Amino acid sequence: MAPRLKQLFDEKLLAQLQQELELKNPFQVPRVQKVVLNMGLGEAIQNAKVLDSATGELATITGQRPVVTKARKAIANFKLRENMPIGAMVTLRGTRMYEFLDRLLSVALPRVRDFKGVSDRSFDGRGNYSLGISEQIIFPEIDIDKIDKVKGMTVSIVTTARTDNEGKALLRALGMPFRS
Repeated sequence: MAPRLKQLFDEKLLAQLQQELELKNPFQVPRVQKVVLNMGLGEAIQNAKVLDSATGELATITGQRPVVTKARKAIANFKLRENMPIGAMVTLRGTRMYEFLDRLLSVALPRVRDFKGVSDRSFDGRGNYSLGISEQIIFPEIDIDKIDKVKGMTVSIVTTARTDNEGKALLRALGMPFRS
């Protein structure tokens, strides 16, 4: 069965976006390519157990095992050596991507304290959007009693849009709550 957000996009939003952006061909309509979740853990230098809990939480949130990222170069002031594990990331595509986006937009973001919408200035100039989340506990999959420390993450939504306006139109159609 297709994810709810994918079905909505195919049935309604595709034609709506084509008309809104004045595109001749439905294949020109921007789509979401992938969603990348990244959790940078600078404190993993001293405490390796932080990395284990972070990978477990990312796996719980996304339903996919994260990749442990390593330092590219050594920085003596931070006591960081090359190839030292320093974070975790997950790249979601296809069904998992749409299911995650649906949960992010309809469940997780509204759970943020004093939520007034997300900034519309976080586009990169090519239609891709990045969003910082300061607490992983906004996701209902995370059991608050079992976490040792509140950690933040970055969610990057990569689209096929050529401009920021096309990317914004796509995300707004999918339900991204931008600030007015």
